[in-house]
Amino acid sequence: MKIPTVPGASSPGSRPTPGPDPARFSRAQWHLRANAPMLFWLIALAVVVAAHRFLPVATWLMVHLLLLGAIGNAIMVWSSHFAQALLRGPDHGRVHLAWRLVGLNAGVIATVVGMVANLWVLVLSGSILVGAAFALHGISFAVRASKALPSRFGATVNYYIAASWLLPVGAALGALLAAGYGGEIRQRLLVAHAVINVLGFVGLTVLGTLATLLPTMLRTRVAEGAESAVRHGWLPLLGGVAVAGAGSGLGWMWLVAAGLVIYIGGIIHSALPVIRAILGKPPTDFAPLSAGASLLWLTGSVAVLAVMAGRGPSWETLYEQVQSVVPALAAGFASQVLLGALSYLLPVVLGGGPAVFKVRAAVFNSAAGARLVLLNLGLGVALLPVPSWVKVTTATLVLVALVWFLILVLKGLRAGKASTVAPQEVAGSEQPGKRLMMSAVAGLTGVVLAVALGIVADPAAAGVGASATTEGESGAGSAQQGPAATGDTTHVQMSMKDMRFTPDTVHVPVGDRLVIDVVNQDDRVHDLLTANGAASGRVAPGAHRKVDAGVITADTEGWCSLAGHRQMGMVFTIIADGAQDSAAADSEPLKGMDSKDHGGHGGSAEDASGTAGNPAAGFDPMRAPGQVFVARDARLPAASQAPTHHYTLTAQDTERDVGADYAQTLWTYNGTAPGPTLRGTVGDKFRITLRNEGTTGHSIDFHAGALAPDRPMRTIEPGEELTYTFTATRAGAWLYHCSTMPMSVHIANGMFGAVIIDPRDLAPVDHEFIMVQNELYLGKPGGTADQTKIDAETPDAVVFNGYASQYAFDPLHVKVGERARFWVVAAGPNRGSAFHVIGGQFDTTYREGRYLLDGSDPHAGSQTLDIGVAQGGFAELEFTEAGNYPFVSHSMVDAERGARGIIKVTR
Repeated sequence: MKIPTVPGASSPGSRPTPGPDPARFSRAQWHLRANAPMLFWLIALAVVVAAHRFLPVATWLMVHLLLLGAIGNAIMVWSSHFAQALLRGPDHGRVHLAWRLVGLNAGVIATVVGMVANLWVLVLSGSILVGAAFALHGISFAVRASKALPSRFGATVNYYIAASWLLPVGAALGALLAAGYGGEIRQRLLVAHAVINVLGFVGLTVLGTLATLLPTMLRTRVAEGAESAVRHGWLPLLGGVAVAGAGSGLGWMWLVAAGLVIYIGGIIHSALPVIRAILGKPPTDFAPLSAGASLLWLTGSVAVLAVMAGRGPSWETLYEQVQSVVPALAAGFASQVLLGALSYLLPVVLGGGPAVFKVRAAVFNSAAGARLVLLNLGLGVALLPVPSWVKVTTATLVLVALVWFLILVLKGLRAGKASTVAPQEVAGSEQPGKRLMMSAVAGLTGVVLAVALGIVADPAAAGVGASATTEGESGAGSAQQGPAATGDTTHVQMSMKDMRFTPDTVHVPVGDRLVIDVVNQDDRVHDLLTANGAASGRVAPGAHRKVDAGVITADTEGWCSLAGHRQMGMVFTIIADGAQDSAAADSEPLKGMDSKDHGGHGGSAEDASGTAGNPAAGFDPMRAPGQVFVARDARLPAASQAPTHHYTLTAQDTERDVGADYAQTLWTYNGTAPGPTLRGTVGDKFRITLRNEGTTGHSIDFHAGALAPDRPMRTIEPGEELTYTFTATRAGAWLYHCSTMPMSVHIANGMFGAVIIDPRDLAPVDHEFIMVQNELYLGKPGGTADQTKIDAETPDAVVFNGYASQYAFDPLHVKVGERARFWVVAAGPNRGSAFHVIGGQFDTTYREGRYLLDGSDPHAGSQTLDIGVAQGGFAELEFTEAGNYPFVSHSMVDAERGARGIIKVTR
C-alpha cells in the first residue's frame, strides 16, 4: 500500500518541484514567513509561563496563547499545506491564506489585549476577526474540494472544513464568557466553549491529519482500514461535539456525557489505523512519539470529563472539572502534537538538499527521550494532588520542554546556512532505540530531582515531619523515651474537623507507646503536633497519617499549629493513666513551645514573641521612617468604563514594613496590605480569580456582591485557585477580606481591601483618596499577627493603608480651592473609624449607601465620618487656605497609635 504524499514528504530533503505558483516566494521562504506568527506566540507563551504570577488573567493567557495563537496559526498554515497535497493540483491560494493569517493574528492580538486591559469591546472585535478568518478558511476548503478530482485521502479535508466552521461558534462563546456572565450560565458556556474549540476545532484537525501524517513520520505503509477511517471518522467526532455542545446549551448534563462518549468512539475509529501503524513499526524518533502521546492525553482527558458528566454533578462541579482538565488538553494534547508535527515537517519543507535535511532532522530529534519524559511525566505529576512546590517544580519542566523546542528551531534554521555538512553531525543514528532509552533515563532523573526540590522547599506540605509516618509505618521521632516503658503500644483513632480533634482527650497507660492514626475529615489542611515533639506534617483533606507520639510518661497536650487553629480550640490532651501528679507539671514548660519549630506559622503571643498582650518591643507607631520613605499611593483612579472587570488576586506571604524599622510577614493579596482597591459602577460585573501561592489556606469574601457563599468563598489550599463572580447592584465603599477561620487572624495579618462602587451621578472632584483603616497586632519582628492580642483587642497600632503614620511623613497634596473626596473603609478586624480633618469641615458625607449631607445646604457641615467595622463611605471638602491639615481617626488613642496623616495644601 502506498504512503500518501505530502509536499516533500515522500522524498525527505528533496528540493521543491518547480510548478505553476504565482507566489513570489519559494516553498521554504513561504513557510518561514507563514510559521513566524506561530513561533512568536510560542515565545510569548514561554514568557507568560515564566512570569505568570505577575500578570493578570495569567491562566487564560497561557491557554489562549497556545490554543488560539500558536495552534490556530499552525492549523491555518498546515491544513492548507495538507489539503493541497491531498487534493492535488496547483496552489493559487497563498495570497488569500496570507490575508487570513493577518486577520487571525490581528484578532488574537485584539483578544489578548482586551482581556489583559479588561476591554470587552476589544475582546469582541478580536473574536469576530478570528471567527471570520476561519470561516473563510473553511469556505476555501469547500471550494477547493468541490473542484478537485477524486483522491484516496481527500476526505481528510472534511475534518478541516468542520473544524474551521466550528471555531467561529467557539469564538462567539468566548466573547460571551468575557462579557462576565455569572452563575450557571457561565459554567455551561465554558463547557460548550472548551468542547467546541478544543475537541472540535483542534481535535478534528489533529485526528484527520494524523491518519496519514503519522505513518509518514514512521516511514511505513498506511495500515488497513485507514481510508475508511478517514472517510467516516469525522462524523462521530463532529456529532459528539455537536451533542455535547447542545447539552451544555440546553442544560442537560446527560446529553453532554452522551456527546463525549460519542466523541471517544470517534477517536477510537480514527486512531485504529494509526495504532496499527505504530504497532507495525514502533517509533524511536521524537515526532511520532510526541504525536502518539498527544492522543493518549486527548483520550484520557475526554474520558475523565465523560465519567464526570455521567455522574450528573452540578454545572459548577463540571465547570471546575473542565478547568482542571484544560492543562492536560493544552499541554499534553495540543502542545505535544504541535511539537511532534513541526519536528517532522519543518526539516521537510525548508529544503536545502538531503544532507541539510538529515542534519535538521537530527537536530529536532535530539534528546528525544528526555524531552518526552520532562513534558509528559512532569505534567502528569503536576496534575496530581501533590504539594504546591512540587507542582511548581514539575510544571517548570513542561516549560523547559517548550523552550528546548524553540532553541532547536533556531538551531535547525542555522543548519540550512552551512555550505557543507560534516558527516559526524548526522552520525550515531545506527542505535536509535538505545539513544532514546538513555535520553529518557536522563529525563526521568530530572523529574525525580524536581520532585525532591519541591519537597525540600516545603517539607511540611509533603508530610515530612519529625515523627510523622505514612500508613503502615512507624517511628519514634523525638518523642520522649524513659525507663518506665512497658513495651506495649496504645493505638488511637482521631479525626480533624470543624477546628476540633475528636476525641480531644486520649487516655494512655503510663509507659505505653502512643500511636495516633489521624484522619482529616475537614475541607482544609490541618496538622497535629504534641508537646513532646511528635508531628504529622500537613494533612490534606481526606488524607491520614500515623503519628508515633513515643512513650507516654506524663500528661501532655497536642494541637494544630496552623495560624490561629490552636486558639480556636483545635487542641487535645493526652492523659498518662497511673502517672504521679508531678508528671503533668514536668510537661508544663513544653506547652509554651513555639509552634514554628514544627512547621507552623503563627500562634499565640507566647508562641510568637513572649509578650502576651504587651506592645511589640522596638515598635513605635509615631517614629519617622528613613529619608527615602515613600508612602503608599492613596490616590484612587477613576472607575473603568468596561462593564466587566477581571482581576487576579494572588494570596502571598510577604514580608513588609508596617512602621519605621519594623517588619511583619503578612498574608497579602498581590503582595500588599491592604490589597488592590477595585472600582466600578452599579451594574458592573466583577470576575475575580483567587490564586493561593501562600503557605496556608485562604479565601475571599466580597461584601460588594450578594450571592451564596458556599462555593465562591470557600477556602483553597496552596497551589489552588478559584473564580469568584458577582454583580455590583448597590453603591458604596465595600470591604473584601479573607473569610478563612480564624477570620480575625487572617484579616489582622493583611488579607483585606476595598471595593468602591460609585453612586449614580457621582459628581467629579479634583482629588479622590482611599483610606483603608486596620489594626496591627504585632508578633516578633518578621513574624505574623499575635492571636492573643487580637482576642484581647489590644492593638499595637491603628493605621491607614497598612503603615503607621505614613502620610504624616509623606503628605497628601492638594491646592487651595480644589475639592477632595476621601473614601474610608474600616477593615478592622475589631475597630471602626471616626475620620476627621483637623482644620477642615465636610460639606458632603456618604455612609453605607446614602448621603448624610449632599452639599446642597451651604450652612450644613460635618466634623467626622464615623463608620463601624466593615463599613465605608466618603467625605468631601475644600480648603480655603494654604497650610498643613492633619487627618486622623478621632478616637484619639487610635490616632496616637498611627491612624494619622497630613494634607499639604498649597496655592
